[in-house]
Amino acid sequence: MSYEYAVVGGGIVGLATASALQRARPGCSVVVVEKEPAVARHQTGHNSGVIHAGIYYAPGSLKATLCRAGAKAMKEFCAEEGIEVRVPGKLVVATTPAELARMDQLLARATENAIDVVRVDAAELAELEPNVAGLGALLVRASGIVDYVAVSAALRGRIEARGAEVALGAEVTAIGEDSRSVTVVAGGRTWTAARAIVCGGLQADRLARLAGLDVDFRIVPFRGEYYRLRPDRAAVVTRMIYPVPDPNLPFLGIHLTPTVDGGVTVGPNAVLGLARERYAKTGVSLRDVGDYARYAGMWRLARNHLRVGVAELRNSLWKRAYLRECRRYCPSLTSADLLPHVAGIRAQAVRRDGSLVDDFLIARTARTLHVCNAPSPAATSSIALGELIARTASE
Repeated sequence: MSYEYAVVGGGIVGLATASALQRARPGCSVVVVEKEPAVARHQTGHNSGVIHAGIYYAPGSLKATLCRAGAKAMKEFCAEEGIEVRVPGKLVVATTPAELARMDQLLARATENAIDVVRVDAAELAELEPNVAGLGALLVRASGIVDYVAVSAALRGRIEARGAEVALGAEVTAIGEDSRSVTVVAGGRTWTAARAIVCGGLQADRLARLAGLDVDFRIVPFRGEYYRLRPDRAAVVTRMIYPVPDPNLPFLGIHLTPTVDGGVTVGPNAVLGLARERYAKTGVSLRDVGDYARYAGMWRLARNHLRVGVAELRNSLWKRAYLRECRRYCPSLTSADLLPHVAGIRAQAVRRDGSLVDDFLIARTARTLHVCNAPSPAATSSIALGELIARTASE
């Protein structure tokens, strides 16, 4: 079957891209090819559900630009679709003098990114959140929460209503390209399109190589483990509570996040995963482990961040260590308050020199465009990111 656009990947970025293509070119034919039996099965459906305001990202970066635009677009989309959005705001809490200094650096970055952020002292923090302790905090009023699986379902409904095909249970096994078209083979079927956009998430590097790109990175899975507070403890905080992040890492630390269903999640940590798409703690893929074990960039990354890696592993293996991280800013929590919750896996692109790709990364051939690195805030940014991808693909 022939289409103008084939989109590989039924996560929120792929669905938002398909929707943006239809808006940019009304009446165009689009197929979305997804290997799972439903959309939003991986990173989209395994995260904290936060609509980020954009305080963390380097000014001028794609993350900074698209997060701001994407947060606004996401809230507008949800209002149109009747999807619940709550905006409780976020407190980024400093618990040590060193974190206070980093907090001021973060405030400067937020100001440069034109984000409304207020610095509060310890007394004001205690007034805002009586169960949270710290030397000071940044109050980010615009940070919100949503169910991204519900957003993805609404996006799917929109694109199908405009005539798109969403092919589920179709794992891509070949991507071929000639001077006139792209051929996608998946699940025993073949689609031909004038252009293809690959939003591969945890499989982004493999799909790029399948399409003939000589990529200089590997996707390394970082497992994010969560707990959920006991229902009777869900009122311990009213806002999102985040630690001040390590500026050398793209991870934001273990945080408390109210959810739209009235609960509170705790996490995630960031420990090296043993599989890209297996969420049980015992899930292992020898292929996935072998892929990064043979990659020199992985070993350079491990050497550069050995201390952090050991600490994250400790938090993963011992609930008491995980709890200790939480109690730095919420000292009333107990081990009994933390109930099991489903994990997530972050697709993180790592270069050969061991550095982490910190921004969204897009690569292309004459007729294909590949979203190679789209970790957080990709869900927040998805509608704006989809529009950027659609413009680029149309060019």
